[in-house]
This record gives sequence, structure tokens and C-alpha cells, in this order.
Amino acid sequence: MICACQGTPGTMLMKQGKQWKSICKGLILGTLLTSCMILLYSYVTPAVRLNMQEVPVPYSCAYRPARARSLPASSSSQGGTCTPKVDVMFMKTHKTASSTILNILFRFGEKHRLKFAFPESRNDFFYPSLFQRTQVKDYRPGMCFNIICNHMRFNEPEIRKLLPSDTVYFSILRHPADLFESSFHYFGSVVPLTWKISAEDKITEFLRDPWHYYDPEGFNSFYLKNLLFFDFGYDNNLNPDDPRVEESIQAMEKRFPLIMLLEHIDESLILLKEALCWEMEDVLYFKLNARKDPVVSRLTPELRSQATDWNMIDWKLYRHFNATFWRKVEAYGRERMARDVEELQRRNAEMAAVCIEGGQPVEAGRIQESAMQPWQPIGEKSILGYNLKKNIDKKHRKLCRKMLTPEIQYLTELGVNLWITKLWAHIRELLNW
Repeated sequence: MICACQGTPGTMLMKQGKQWKSICKGLILGTLLTSCMILLYSYVTPAVRLNMQEVPVPYSCAYRPARARSLPASSSSQGGTCTPKVDVMFMKTHKTASSTILNILFRFGEKHRLKFAFPESRNDFFYPSLFQRTQVKDYRPGMCFNIICNHMRFNEPEIRKLLPSDTVYFSILRHPADLFESSFHYFGSVVPLTWKISAEDKITEFLRDPWHYYDPEGFNSFYLKNLLFFDFGYDNNLNPDDPRVEESIQAMEKRFPLIMLLEHIDESLILLKEALCWEMEDVLYFKLNARKDPVVSRLTPELRSQATDWNMIDWKLYRHFNATFWRKVEAYGRERMARDVEELQRRNAEMAAVCIEGGQPVEAGRIQESAMQPWQPIGEKSILGYNLKKNIDKKHRKLCRKMLTPEIQYLTELGVNLWITKLWAHIRELLNW
């Protein structure tokens, strides 16, 4: 008994030594691979051409006249006709169901053979750097592009030098407390300032005293404070009472005639259909990149209030565009909106019955085709996907697959070489992330 007891501390020390050795190896490997990725990113980042020749972009890049369609009368109009818009800029914000909107734009552009402005080698425009038109795949001054919709940090002067004057700009927002919770969960592992939070419930501990952990200059820290404001190209660390905050919001309203709301996605898509003069079939959708229920945290009222206060600039942004959104709904007509939302939901349900095995999304481990596997956050597989039904009739087969295809796979189908994104995926697998 005595010998056994004397040997126990040594055994424990050996086990602890092995654990620390394993951790150190992982940190060294992670550091080396991260350094390599940074070098690769630097290598492929297009150089900014200071003396680039300025060639005016045409007023419109519609390559053929679009067929006009009749408009029903609303509370603000007498009906008439409109011409479908094909020049579109979607400012893709983070954690706002923007991948679902992207799928709608991909399908519309592919159907009508429109030209996309895509990034080179990856699925975003070198985020979080400000957008530069040289980041666009195969860009040359004066080229015509119809649609731009991948993640970027908005930079209006550069966008205006890329897109035609008749481009319709739109984006989507989400309540900042919910967005913060989602971003904290999804991006937390790539934000080093969260690594020092030892509590099991990291988000609660962070919100207890954010400034104890938050560093405005910290790597990827923008994911955890006023992310929406940052995505639109502004300083997310401004004092909320700084007059530049209100000036920026007013500038956004001037540039973006439609800002949609995730919490009212169906009404938002009806307003988008109206703004672009599209058909109902153009805005049918399935919810992509949804999180499974066990990892969707339910913020307590206290935490929700703390998260809102911490993201006060985003809250000001959201309140402003929540008001403009409902003014647009009123102008559209409440009864008309209710009818159109009901039709959209009915047709979405009909498509789900035709396309989706079991009618519902499933966990990553139950997705049968690799082509249907969504991109997952580091360290877990919490994003749901779909299984395509077998023996779908010929009429719906192609549309079903398109509606269910995740963003990365769809970009590849549209001809984007995502070698950097795919390399990063292989590194994550190597590290068992």
C-alpha cells in the first residue's frame, strides 16, 4: 500500500508532463502553420495600383433589355410596370443569414447569365481589409460587373469605381445582442483575447467585465464589438456619442435604399423583390448555415442588455434602420405584405417537400454528400445542412440542388478558384479543429 501511494505522485507528474508536451507541440505547430498562412495571404493579396488608369464604368451593365412586368397597386403607388434590376450590390454582413441571401443572388445571376465580381482565390475580398477593386478576380478598369455579394469591408469610393451607376445597393442587419452571441460562438476560437477566459461560460464572463478582456488593437477583436459598423467600413471603437457615428448612419441610409432585417426575413425579401422588380420564384429560399439547437444559447434578459450596451453603435444602427424598414412596410401596404409573405412561406414549404429528405436540416455527421457539407466553425460541427431527396422530378432537380448548395461549393461551381480557403480547411483538419 505504502509503495503504491509513493508511486502515485510520480505517475501523475509524468502524465502532466506528457499533457504539457502535447500542448506545447500543438501551439508550436499552430504558430508555424498560422505564420505560413499569413505569408500566403500576403503573397496573393493584390497590390494596390496607385497609378491605375481610370476608365469610366458604363451607366448600366445590363447586357440585354429585361422584360418589364406589371406591378400591383399599393398604398403609395397606382401600379404600372417595372424592369427587373440586374446590377446589384449586396453588402454581406456577418452572422445575419447573409449566406441565404447569397444563394438567392447566385441563382438569379446564374439563371440570367450575369457577370459576378468575385474575389480571387478565397471566398471574401481579403476581409478585414477595406475593399479594393484590384481584389476582384480578373479586374480591368472599365469592366462591366452586374453583381457583387461576397464578404468585404465596405469601401464606397472603390465600389463606385467598379459598379455601374444604376446599381441597387442593399444589406441586412440583426439585433446586436443576438449577433454578438452568434459571433462570439462562431469566431471566438480565432480571437486570441478570448483564450484567457478560463470560465466555462465564456460569454457570460466576458460580458461581466468586457474591458478586462477586450483590446481594441487585438487580433480579430472586431468580431466582438460593433461588428456591423465595422463591416460597413467604419471605426467600431468610436465612442457611441461621437458625432461621426450619426454621420456614418446617415451616409449608409443615403447609399443603401434597402436595409433588411434578419428577424423579419420574409418581409425583407418581399421588399427586396419589389425594389429589384423580381418574381416571387427569384426569392424562394432555404435557411442555410443554421446552428443546431443545443449550441444556440438563450441570452438571459440581463446578458442581452449587457450585450446590447457593449455593442451600442450597432444598436444605434439597428434602431435607425428598424424604423426605416417599417416605414417601407407601411408604404408597401400591410395587407398586401401579409398576403405576399404567406405566399412566400407557402412556396418555400412546397419546395422543401419536393427537395429536402425528411423536410428538415440535419447535423453535419448525417449529411450524405460532401457537396452539401457547410463550412464549420473551428473545433466543432454545429452548423446544420441538408440531404437532397432521391428521385426528384426533372422539373425541380436542378433548382433543388442549387437552393441547397452551401456557399463554398456554389462559388466553386461558378468558377472561383478557392485554393486559399481549401488550404485553410485542410490545415484545420490536420490540427483536428
